[in-house]
Amino acid sequence: MKALLQRVTKAQVEIAGDNVAQIDDGVLVLLGITPSDDQQVAQKLAARVAGYRMFSDADDKMNLSLSDINGQALVVSQFTLAATTTSGRRPSFSSAAPPAQAQPLYQEFVAQLQELGIQVATGEFGADMQVSLTNDGPVTFLLDTEKS
Repeated sequence: MKALLQRVTKAQVEIAGDNVAQIDDGVLVLLGITPSDDQQVAQKLAARVAGYRMFSDADDKMNLSLSDINGQALVVSQFTLAATTTSGRRPSFSSAAPPAQAQPLYQEFVAQLQELGIQVATGEFGADMQVSLTNDGPVTFLLDTEKS
């Protein structure tokens, strides 16, 4: 499972011109799911996202987490994060989990963030979405459970 975290001052998702979700200070999470992922991986990654220190403290050091600042999360499914891009000029998506497997894991990830006290907004799984954000910093991190 891969989570691309972007620290934001605002972010939103539109579908067919309708604003379906938006947050203010917090993190935009683009979530990619692979066939080897399971419920335990989703739970561990959610805990890591909630506790990842990517927000500045009073000394301007990245010592505060999403939980520490009572920030919000906008979680958007993004199967392209699981693409194989090691060769050629066209990505292969065979390394992405099929929707029947990925959707419950996406929902588990969201539920775990909520259980950890994070206010969560979401895109719509499988939809054609337009995501806009104001990246604060810019600060962006890729958390990859297969590399940890």
